[in-house]
Amino acid sequence: MSTISMQKQGFLFLLMSLVLILSMGITAKAETFDRHKYIYDDAGLLTDQEASKLQELSSRLSEERDTAFIIITVNGTDGKSAKQYVGDYYDENGPGYDQPFGNTAILFLDMQGRDIYLAGFKKAEDYLTDERLDLIRDEITPALSEGNYFEAFSDYITTSHEYMGEEPSSGSEEYNGYDSDADHQEYANEDTNVDSENILFQWWFQVIAALVVAGIVVAIMIYSSGGRVTVNGQTYINNKHSKVLSRSDRFVRQTVTKQKKPSNNTNNTSGGGGISRGGHSHSGSGGKF
Repeated sequence: MSTISMQKQGFLFLLMSLVLILSMGITAKAETFDRHKYIYDDAGLLTDQEASKLQELSSRLSEERDTAFIIITVNGTDGKSAKQYVGDYYDENGPGYDQPFGNTAILFLDMQGRDIYLAGFKKAEDYLTDERLDLIRDEITPALSEGNYFEAFSDYITTSHEYMGEEPSSGSEEYNGYDSDADHQEYANEDTNVDSENILFQWWFQVIAALVVAGIVVAIMIYSSGGRVTVNGQTYINNKHSKVLSRSDRFVRQTVTKQKKPSNNTNNTSGGGGISRGGHSHSGSGGKF
C-alpha cells in the first residue's frame, strides 16, 4: 500500500473522529439543557419582576400546548444573521417542552442590529406558519420600536399560544383568537407516540453506532486500496524525440455577464422559514424594529 493512500485514509479517519466528537458534545449539551427556563434576556431589556412574570406566563401556556415558548434577547450575534443565530441555538441546545429537539417557538431580538426573528420548530412549524409569524411580528413590532418590551413579549406568548390551538387553513391567515382544544389534543396524542426512552434516541447508543460504521468504512477503504502506482506522466515520453512542433491561439467565443444593481430601497421584512445548519426545518419571519 502506498504512503499517499495511507495518509488519505488516516486523514479521513481523523475527520470522522472529529465529527463524532462534535456530535457527541452537541447531544450531551442538549440533554442537559434547562427545559423549564423560557426567558433569556441577555440584553437586559426586562426588570426582574417582568422577567419573572413572563417566565410564569410562558411556563403555564407552554404546558397547555406541549410547546416551549422561548424569548431570547442579545446585544450582537458575532456576525451571524438573526435566522442563522436561531437555527444554531436550536441545533446546539435542543430545546423543547418535554424532550430534546421538541416543539419550540422562539422570539429572537438583537438590540445591536435592531433585528427580530420568530421561528417555529416541530409542531410549531406546522401551526406557527410563516404567514402567522408575519402577523405576530406585525402585531408586536410597534411596541418593540417604542421600547415596550414586556408588552410585546407578553403579546407574542399569548398570540402564539392561541395559534397553536388553531389548525392552519389553506387560505390567508387572520388572527381571530379561536382556540381549538380538540385539534390541539389530537396533535398532542400524536407526539406522545414517540418514546424518548427508546435506545435509538440515547446519545451513547448513537455514538457507538457511529463508531462502528466509521470502523467498517475505514476497513473497506484499506481492503479496497490498490498497490503502489508506478506509471506517471514521464513513462511513455521519449525526451530525445518529443517536442512541441507549433503553437497557435484561436478565438472561440465571447461571454458577457450581467449583474443587477442592488436597490437602495430598504425592506423591513426578511427571512422566512428554512433548514438550520444542523438539518432542522422551521418556519420563520424576520425584520427590523
